Amino acid sequence: MMRISPTDSAQKRLYIYNRTVPDVAGYADLLDIERNWAGRLAADHERQAPAFASGEDLLAALSKLLDEEEKAGPSEHERFLAEEATLRQFKSVVAAFAVDGLVESQSHLGIIRRLPARARTMVMQVLIDEFGCGNDEQEHAQLYTKLVTELGMPTDLEYYVGIAPDECFAYVNLFHWFAERAPKPEYFLGAYAYFESSVLYAFKCYAAASSRLGIVNSRYYTEHLYIDTFHSRRMRSSIRALERDRPVDLAKVWAGVTMTSAVVAEATEAALGRSRRVAA
Repeated sequence: MMRISPTDSAQKRLYIYNRTVPDVAGYADLLDIERNWAGRLAADHERQAPAFASGEDLLAALSKLLDEEEKAGPSEHERFLAEEATLRQFKSVVAAFAVDGLVESQSHLGIIRRLPARARTMVMQVLIDEFGCGNDEQEHAQLYTKLVTELGMPTDLEYYVGIAPDECFAYVNLFHWFAERAPKPEYFLGAYAYFESSVLYAFKCYAAASSRLGIVNSRYYTEHLYIDTFHSRRMRSSIRALERDRPVDLAKVWAGVTMTSAVVAEATEAALGRSRRVAA
């Protein structure tokens, strides 16, 4: 059972609160961490959002952002992982992201009750895939479990909570906030639309490394490269569906996009940067 230690960082405490049932003091700490981190970050990103005339304008800007990121090519860390990382270094990356991979998409479930029917349906179609369409063997978290098992690593989430970098905790914690406690669901829709689109590029280096290193259970990565084309379309449709149902705060949608871009980049930099310091 995960427990809070006096020496735990704010992001680690927040991750544990999100995975357990905190007492009154713990919940107060949770809200305080989120207010001083996610709340302030959201306000900053929202202030910087362009004045979009419509959801279609925002989706065009999202496409442009993704196109610019793709044209920039892989980062040096991503190139290293794809082309040079040893098995030991690859395992370091897998360990860093296990706090997400072993529980993938569980942080998203709170959004369902906050959306009207048409937008909810679009998101639910994505989540059904994430949870394997009712087939345990296809659930993305189970695909990650198979990956760590092949690599001879523990399958116990608590082990990785003890070693994960704060930036990887933050990535998961952000989606808990988007889904459950952000002032409006717009943040989540922007965040998930960005994420499901960006993974189509971001996971290429992981798939390449798995192939190069002869890893059999690499479907966690290759499945995302296949299914997230559909997921990207569904999440864009969820924004359109919400806009048909009621006025949408597009600044909050865009804040979800840019916050996720920044936090995921920090998590990737932390995980891949740490792997390069592991002795080959």
